[in-house]
Amino acid sequence: MSLFRTKTILHGDDRPVEHRMARTLGWPSLVALGVGAIVGTGILTLIGVGADRAGPAVLLSFVVAGAICACAALCYAEMATMIPASGSAYTYSYAVLGEIFAWIVGWSLILEYSLVVASVAVGWSGYAVGFLTGLGIVVPAALANGPALGGVVNLPAVLIIAVVAGLLLLGTRESARVNSVLVGLKIVTLALFVFVALPHFDAANLQPFAPYGYGSAPGEGGVKYGVMGAAAIIFFAFYGFDAISTAAEEAKNPERDLAIGIVGSMVACTVIYLVVAAAAVGAIGFTRFADSTEPLALILRELGQPQIATVVAAAAAIALPTVLLAFLYGQSRIFLVMARDGFLPQSLATIDRRGTPARITIVTAVFVAIIAGLVPLDVIASLANAGTLCAFIAVAACVLVLRRRDPGARRPFRTPLAWVIAPAAILGCVYLFTSLQGVTQAAFFIWNGAGLLLYFIYGRARSQVV
Repeated sequence: MSLFRTKTILHGDDRPVEHRMARTLGWPSLVALGVGAIVGTGILTLIGVGADRAGPAVLLSFVVAGAICACAALCYAEMATMIPASGSAYTYSYAVLGEIFAWIVGWSLILEYSLVVASVAVGWSGYAVGFLTGLGIVVPAALANGPALGGVVNLPAVLIIAVVAGLLLLGTRESARVNSVLVGLKIVTLALFVFVALPHFDAANLQPFAPYGYGSAPGEGGVKYGVMGAAAIIFFAFYGFDAISTAAEEAKNPERDLAIGIVGSMVACTVIYLVVAAAAVGAIGFTRFADSTEPLALILRELGQPQIATVVAAAAAIALPTVLLAFLYGQSRIFLVMARDGFLPQSLATIDRRGTPARITIVTAVFVAIIAGLVPLDVIASLANAGTLCAFIAVAACVLVLRRRDPGARRPFRTPLAWVIAPAAILGCVYLFTSLQGVTQAAFFIWNGAGLLLYFIYGRARSQVV
C-alpha cells in the first residue's frame, strides 16, 4: 500500500445521503465568515505582541504577513473551486500529493485550528475581564489565568468556547446569521477606535521606527524580535480565510462563492488592519501598550477616553467570538473529513437532522477548551502559526503540481501568475517559519513526529481511500 496514493474526492452531492451537509451559505455569508475569522485576535490582541517585538515597524510586519497570506489566498481560491469539498488543505493534499502528505497536513491543521480557537478564547478572556473590571466586577486571577500565569484555569475562555459550540450545534444557517451581525459590530468598533485615536496621531511616536531591526533577531527566552520576528506572529492575524475553504460542501454555489469569499475577505481585512494599526502606533508610544492582552482599549484609556475604552472592550468581548465560530466551524469540518477517511473514529462523521456534524463539534470544543483553559496566549499563537505555514505551503505546492500534471483541467478560478505567486507563498512561509521561536519550531516537529507515529500505528491501516 503506497504512502503516496491519492484519493478521488467526492463532491458534496455525490456523497451518500447520510454524509451530506445542508447547502445554506451564499457568498455574502462566506465573506462574513472570512472577515469574522480574520479580523479578530490579530488586531484586537496580537498588535500588542507585535509592537513589543518590532516597535512602530509592526506596520511593516502587517504588510509582510499580509502579502504572504495574499499569495496563499490566491492558491486556496484555485484549489477550493477545483475541489469543492470540505477538508481544506488536507483534502487538496490527499487528492494531489498523496496520503502521507495529507496526513501531515491534516495533523498540522489540527494544531492550527485547535490552537487558534484556544488563542482567541484567551484573547477574548482578556477583554471580557477588562470590561467587567470597568464595571466594578473583579474576576479572581485564579479563574482568569491558566497555571503558566499563576492561576488555576482561564474560566472565561472555557465558557466562551462552550457558548460558540452551542451556537454551531443549532445549525450552519443560524450560526452564519449571528456571525454576520457580530462582524458588523466588530467593524463599527474598529471604526470607533480609529475615529478617536487618529486625531492623536504623532509622527514622534514612530521614532525609532524599527528599534529591533528589520530581520529576525533572537532575544531573551528564545523570542524573535524585529520586523520579520513580529510578522511570524502577526501572520496569525491574516489566515482566517482558509476557514472558508472548509465550507465547500455547505456553499450554495461553491465554484463561484468560495473564490469570492476567500479573495474578498482578504482584501477587505488587509485594508482594515493597516488603518487600525497606523492609528494605534501613532497615537501613543508602543512601549505603553506592547504585549497587552487588550491593547486597543488600553490605548483609549491612555488617551483619556475610559468610557470609549469600556465600549471597545465590551464590543470586542461580544464580537471576538466570530473568530471562534469560524475556526471551531472549520476545525470540526476537517475532523469530519478525517473521520470519513478512517483517520479518526468513523462514528464521529455522523451528520444530524440539521445537516451539521454534532458529535465532532462537541469533541472539538472539549479538546480546545482544555487548551484555552491552561496555556498562555503567546505560546498558543506561535504553535498555531507553525501548523498554518505547513498547510499554506502544501496548498501552493498543489497548485504547481496540478498546473504541471493537468494543465488543461477546469479551473473556475485561476491563480494569476501562478508560477510566481505560488513559489512566493512557499518561500514566504518557509522564511516566516524560520522566524518563529526555536522552541516553537521544535514543538512543531515533535508534534508531527508524534503524528507520523500515530499514522503508522493507527491511521494507515484504517484509511478509506475511494
